[in-house]
Amino acid sequence: MKRLTALLRHVITALDWPLMFILMLCAALGLTVMYSAASGTADGHFFGQARNFLVALAAMWIVALIPPNRLMRLAVPAYVMGIALLVAVHFGGVTSKGATRWLNVGFTRIQPSEMMKIAAPLMLAWYFHRHEGAVRVRDFLAAGLLLALPCGLIMMQPDLGTALLVFGAGFFVIYFAGLSFKLLIPVVLACAIGIGAVVYNENALCSPNVAWPGLHDYQKHRICTLLDPNTDPLGKGFHTIQSMIAVGSGGLYGKGYMKGTQSHLDFIPEHTTDFIYAVYSEEFGLYGGVAILVLYSLLIARGLTIAVGAATQFGRLLAGSLTMMIFLYVFVNIGMVTGILPVVGVPLPFMSYGGTALFTMGVACGILMSVRRYKIVNA
Repeated sequence: MKRLTALLRHVITALDWPLMFILMLCAALGLTVMYSAASGTADGHFFGQARNFLVALAAMWIVALIPPNRLMRLAVPAYVMGIALLVAVHFGGVTSKGATRWLNVGFTRIQPSEMMKIAAPLMLAWYFHRHEGAVRVRDFLAAGLLLALPCGLIMMQPDLGTALLVFGAGFFVIYFAGLSFKLLIPVVLACAIGIGAVVYNENALCSPNVAWPGLHDYQKHRICTLLDPNTDPLGKGFHTIQSMIAVGSGGLYGKGYMKGTQSHLDFIPEHTTDFIYAVYSEEFGLYGGVAILVLYSLLIARGLTIAVGAATQFGRLLAGSLTMMIFLYVFVNIGMVTGILPVVGVPLPFMSYGGTALFTMGVACGILMSVRRYKIVNA
């Protein structure tokens, strides 16, 4: 009886219950939409996603029990191991659908780039914690190199979506560490001018004979079909066109649960993974879309609240960057589903089918809970 009481005490004190409540709502909503996306049958996708949630929940609880000072000790080993695995993927990885992103370890395949979504911000938070109070320009340059290395290796696979998320998580550590916003203004202006130039010169730049430096042909094609999906309605533009039709046809109130025609008639590609938001919007409409955005906003607000109240610089930087990584997941996924951003293969947190991404989200939320628990224990 005493052991059971002690175990329950560990569970209660380790978990941040406001965050846990939000995550449980996300999980329930995710499984509900997954059942509909699987055409109303509790097939492998539904049960598989339920299993993935349980694994992510277990990982979250385990990580929540680890004090941030111990997580800090894992920063360098995790980063070095992640880089080594990315290099191993480059030389001996498994290729599938034209991309080399996986590593065969005998009994299973792993995707080392997913590990860097946690390892990169962990390493950068450790680095700036070590230089707390005496951060110089060279420290920001060193941090930039630490971030550029994994992002470059991931881009070579190629995997633009994961590289974007790793870069975003690492960038927010650098920004929260004190990077001046004034230094970002020229970058923002350059990006705005570049986007404007691409839109204005779309016909010339999207010509098959024009190569875009630093991008593969399929990446260029994705951007061009984003500007005008009808240039390839049965190819790269098919995803965007069908998802926009599904989102728009939902109207204000939606067509009703399990009554979405675009998804159930298989017009929406990848409707259980990257484009599950299109299934949700078609069935629950604009009001349902606003409701889920509110839910994600509460999740991000809770994460930032934990970051602000962290006991150490390491905890603040790590919690803040992981929270903003979740924001990037939501922004990029909904952006590509609604035709605002190009299709880059980023899942919607706690809704899209997939074990690896959900496990990463579980670890990230576990770190948030660890930062919050450490503050309470030491209060």
